[in-house]
Amino acid sequence: MRRIFTAATLREIFRPLGQITIFVVGTGAILSAAVLLLAFLLRGTAVDAQTQANYGISLFTYTLVNLPQVLVDGITIGFVYATIALGYTMVYGVLEFINFAHSEIIAVGAFVGVELLIWLSGKGSLTGIPVWGAYAWLIFAMLVASAIAGLTAVVVERTAYRPLRNAPRLVPLISAIGVSFFLQDMIRFLESVTTGQFYRVFPTFGNFDQRIAMASFTAMGSKVELNIQVKSVIVIVATIVMVVGLNYLVNATKIGKAVRSVAQDRATASLMGINVNKIISFTFLMGGLLGGAAGLMYALKFTRIDPFVGFFPGLKAFTAAVLGGIGNITGAILGGLILGMLETFAGSYLSVFTMGAMGAEYKDILAFAILIMVLIFKPSGLLGEQVGQKA
Repeated sequence: MRRIFTAATLREIFRPLGQITIFVVGTGAILSAAVLLLAFLLRGTAVDAQTQANYGISLFTYTLVNLPQVLVDGITIGFVYATIALGYTMVYGVLEFINFAHSEIIAVGAFVGVELLIWLSGKGSLTGIPVWGAYAWLIFAMLVASAIAGLTAVVVERTAYRPLRNAPRLVPLISAIGVSFFLQDMIRFLESVTTGQFYRVFPTFGNFDQRIAMASFTAMGSKVELNIQVKSVIVIVATIVMVVGLNYLVNATKIGKAVRSVAQDRATASLMGINVNKIISFTFLMGGLLGGAAGLMYALKFTRIDPFVGFFPGLKAFTAAVLGGIGNITGAILGGLILGMLETFAGSYLSVFTMGAMGAEYKDILAFAILIMVLIFKPSGLLGEQVGQKA
């Protein structure tokens, strides 16, 4: 009897867990050190005086006291971006093509999952249920959202991308933008004829909004309460499961080997008996499944969605993929965590450090600034492009 868990199999399961741990600790430590150093250097300045007037503590103390919660929030947002970035990475790894319609695949997943839960709530299925029942319905909604989003991605590939596969690269790119607008308007149309509403709110059930106390301690005379919402834990756990599963699928299975073969050389893979069209469709299916799950997790985290809900998360996830090294699964995780933490740090500290001149609304500029800098100074990303090795 063959051993199910060989050394190579276990390596593909535990290696991404180790990488995620290193990325979380490393990114958090570097950004924390940078912001604390900046706060230390600003001692005795007008910024420090303004902070003491507003909060009754020094700038350095304010920064230190809020730092643990900022890190927790940044990690959560980073995992959301990382999950979305995996969809871009899967498609680019095989076709070297940026699927800009992936943002709308996210929106499809978000709307399918939320509408299903709203329907269940209207039927009374989400009322008075135990905690495990709430999780069961959430998992069910995520599976349905992933399935519909995955099928949508396959249909898009078959109708809008496959006929243009041998065309100049600009042509499928324009097609992707067209598909993006089409899916946005299709969501708006379906919502208008079914519910008459463009804005949908994630229904309240279960204990997802409950906060879990993680730690309580005193820092420089100020009490620090560190907590995390249950839905943030769900986002983190779901992302880790998807990353480990995708890494195992790509690197330790027969179909994963076929995906990597097509990514490396489509013509040679075809000569070796691999059905290239099926593998490419499978790649879009996987990207869509991840996008659908990410869409529902985004809705769970931020509560309200609209037909354009995938645009900014998709743009930021694309930036994360480029930052980490698009085509590289590991790079997508690193890029997502860096971008998520940077955004949260900016949203929490930018107003304080600039004395109100720049508020949290400026945090979105980071995504564009990072994208520009990466494209100028290191187009291959932090971990480099590995299209021939991973999808």
